[in-house]
Amino acid sequence: MTALSIDLVTDIVCPWCFIGLTRLDRALEESGIEAEIRHHPYFLDPDLPEEGVDVAERLKAKYGGDIGAMFARVEAEAKKSGIALDLSKQPRQRPTDRAHALVAAAEAKGTQHALARALFETHFMEHRNIADPEVLAEVGARFGFTRDEVMAAIDAPALARTREAAAGMAQMGIGGVPFFVFDRRLALSGAQAEATFIDALRQASEPAAAR
Repeated sequence: MTALSIDLVTDIVCPWCFIGLTRLDRALEESGIEAEIRHHPYFLDPDLPEEGVDVAERLKAKYGGDIGAMFARVEAEAKKSGIALDLSKQPRQRPTDRAHALVAAAEAKGTQHALARALFETHFMEHRNIADPEVLAEVGARFGFTRDEVMAAIDAPALARTREAAAGMAQMGIGGVPFFVFDRRLALSGAQAEATFIDALRQASEPAAAR
């Protein structure tokens, strides 16, 4: 049986993407459906400086209101999926073009999904700088990359391709992440409940004659 194709659009500094990826994984495990997941880049902020920005200050400037309440809501949703998220421990949002470029390179090694998950964990759970090439080299080593391969995967031409791919996602009308496409025909937006993912997986897995 051919594995179900899933296209997943995320940004690695997006906590809702981390939650959505985790819920998708749990839904796949519960449903027993096999899938091939392909990751695509998206930039929450394509113009971040190299040193990044303070997340709380950025959110306050953009939305106003109680930032603590915003964080608490995300953390509560993460907890429902077994993620002990504490957003106060990772105060900065940094550029993700290098991390996305490494994820793209991992497709050829068959480790793309596992590497993407590890980068989310590196940012949100280990509170490290995923824009740092040395951090990426350390993570990449666990997923089939030599240090030289990581550096080649995040060189200037690779970053240009990554930015072009991220712009392409926006041009397709994707205005927020996470965004999921099952079997190239069924789309879901946001960190949906696991039951919703299971329903989508089962619907997308139905033979064409049963649709």
